[in-house]
Formats: sequence, structure tokens, C-alpha cells
Amino acid sequence: MTNLAQTPLSDRLRSLVDTVQHNERTLRRFQNVELRLIGAQDFASFLDILFNHLPQEFSLASVTLWLDDRAPMLLELLEPIALRALDHPRLKASREGGLAAQGLCVEGRPWLGRPTELDDGAGRAFFAAAQMPTSAILLPLAAGDTVSGYLCLGSDDPSRFGDGMATDILERFASIVTASLDNVAHRERLKQLGMTDSLTGLANRRYFDERLREELMRAARYGVPVSCLLIDIDSFKRINDSYGHRSGDRALAAVAACVRQQVRLGDTVARYGGEEFAALLQGDRADALIVAERVRLAVERLDLQDGHGERIALTVSIGVAARIAGGAPADAVSLGRAMMEEADRAMYQAKHNGRNRVEALVKAGSDEAAR
Repeated sequence: MTNLAQTPLSDRLRSLVDTVQHNERTLRRFQNVELRLIGAQDFASFLDILFNHLPQEFSLASVTLWLDDRAPMLLELLEPIALRALDHPRLKASREGGLAAQGLCVEGRPWLGRPTELDDGAGRAFFAAAQMPTSAILLPLAAGDTVSGYLCLGSDDPSRFGDGMATDILERFASIVTASLDNVAHRERLKQLGMTDSLTGLANRRYFDERLREELMRAARYGVPVSCLLIDIDSFKRINDSYGHRSGDRALAAVAACVRQQVRLGDTVARYGGEEFAALLQGDRADALIVAERVRLAVERLDLQDGHGERIALTVSIGVAARIAGGAPADAVSLGRAMMEEADRAMYQAKHNGRNRVEALVKAGSDEAAR
């Protein structure tokens, strides 16, 4: 009797464990695709991951991407000449497609169902007549209230995408696609402007100075705080001398990636010169100190090895400065210069106080952003 009583519970527990393990495996597979998307260096690579790698990884019958060519960061990516060069039939930009998707995704929620039940306009917008999947999900690509596109996943399994299905993982994936698309558009723009550092893939100092001016003008207009980090790799000459310049280059690239991962998507990170990096953040000094400490700790934990498998210890010293801009927008250049000079002094103070530290100069009264 005991065994009979325990068997249903045992079966339920086993089923629950199987479900949890299945979800963990699915999440890991999504994370692998997400890492590829985040690391995409150009628009062609981004599309290759979506249209080739994603359907192979998840046995999808089709993947279609509709993008709004009016979105500011997508204007240059979706020029007719650029689209013809990419030659992707599954990349769509027609106004009809956007209107159809908007009508299906009520209040920004995903649409799930059978494409055969859609009207002709919506069906044509996302599927070829000869390759109509039996079920599909349409995911909005949104940042805040702005929708820049829709991602449509199709399956030959009629029960794969349907009413009642949990969509949290797919919605999270859509947010990563949105962020990665913005990142790719940003990189493409930098290439076009000649403002990238070829070694690290970050913006260069010229671009950073321009963004600093723009952000301080915006801050002056709306009375919001702006902060910056100046980050210097500690004892970098020793790394070059001990491990060679090739390892030094790898150290620069590793720290650059580390800094980029610790800041928000809208923040600007640049190689400022030599072994120095700069980050322009939206927020006050307290916010910047938190981000700076995350960067410091992440760099300290980097597992970078030389050609012989020996770990290269990396640390950084970080100076922090912040402002709430006042006065006319025309004063942005001088204000930006003063903020960077303060961050520079704070960074040298971190060096003087033992390296592998975050420092911010304490100013009485005038620096409201420090509170």
C-alpha cells in the first residue's frame, strides 16, 4: 500500500524534475544564441545568426524579421542599396508588414497562432505562400515604448505556438535581439564615421568627445546628471614587457569587452588612448561609483592567459566624475573638458592610493551630482 501511495507522487516529482531540466537546457541554448547576437560585429553577421543559426538550433521552419526603416538607428542599415547587397528575402521593411504586425500584437504583446488563419496581407508580410508554417509566434522588438521591428518564428508543429503557451523566455530573447540590433547599428555607424578603435572594437576618442558634448547639451536642456569613468589598466608596461605585445593587445581587448558588459546599452564606452578607457554614463556620481566598482571587480576576475597557459593578472584604477549641467548648451564643451580633467585626477589618485581602486574627488558645495 505504501508503494502504491508513493508512486503517483514519485511520478509527479520525476515529471517536475524533467520539466525543470528541459527548461534549463532550453535557456542555455537561448543564452548561447544571445551571446552570438551580442557579439555580432556587423549587420550581415547579425542576420546570419537569426536566419541560419537560430532555426537550426531550435528546429524552426522559418524565421522572419520585419524592421521599421524609420527608426533612427536603422536608417542607414535599411537603405535600399544596403538591403540589395544583403539579399535576404526574410528581412522585411514594408509599411504593410508593420501595420499587420501592429494589429496582431495588441498592446505590445506577442501573437501566437496558425498563420493560415491570418488575412492575406498579414500572411504575405511574414511568410512565403509555399512555405507557410503550421504555427508561429510574432514578437515585438521594443525598447521602452518604441517598437523598431517584429521577429516571427514559424514551426511545422501545429501545437508549438498556441494560446496558453508561456512566452517569458521568448520575450526575453526578443529584448536581447532588440539590444543586439541597436548595438550592431551603433557599430555600423561608427565604421561609417571612422570612429572605431580597430583593436578593441570600441569607439575612439574622437567619437567619445562628440558624444560627451551631445550628452552635456542634453543634460543642460533637461537638468539631468551625467557622469564619466576614466579607466586605466594598472602596470600595463609590465604586462607588455613580461608577456609580450601580443598578450598586451589581448589584455586591452579583454578589458574593453569587460567594461562594455558592465555598463548599460545606451552608455558610451571608448578607448581613450593607450591603455585608458572612458565611459560616459547617464546618472549621478552615486550611480557611476556603483558601475565603476562593477567594472573594477569584473576586470580583477578576468581569466586571461598567455601563450603558455599562465594567468595574466589584470586590474584597473578608475576615476569618477559627475555633473548636473547648468548654463547654456554652448557651454557643454568646456563643462565636458572640466569633468574629464576631474576624472583624470581621480584616476591618478586611485593609482597613488595603491591601484585596483575606484576614486572620486570630494568637492564641497558646487558638485550637486555627487550627492
